[in-house]
Amino acid sequence: MAQWHGISRRKPSGGRKVRARGKRSTEISTEKQLALIGESKKKIYRRTGGNTLVRVLAADKVSINDPKTGKTTLGTIENVVENESDPNYVRRNVLVKGAIIETDKGRVKITSRPGKDGVINGVLLE
Repeated sequence: MAQWHGISRRKPSGGRKVRARGKRSTEISTEKQLALIGESKKKIYRRTGGNTLVRVLAADKVSINDPKTGKTTLGTIENVVENESDPNYVRRNVLVKGAIIETDKGRVKITSRPGKDGVINGVLLE
């Protein structure tokens, strides 16, 4: 269920406010869409002003940057190894910025925001 981020109908004292205007569609937020490991799947959202936002719903590939050579290659995601933001995301294989994932090239730290950027980029760890 979507959340509404508009003005409250109640005053701090608990009394009702008289509504000067109705709700706006821009005040409704979307539900959480977490990026998971799986066959590549993206979703496009329309934002205010006609702008678009691409979210990764599932991915099995990651762009891996090697800091030693400076080259970027494509790797296959196997599983999530570590996540400082939420340990539950490791069990659920949720891809977020800062998560450390296991790939066919080695361990990679995700540097992009899959829910905002629409891509998954990472840096190869030692």
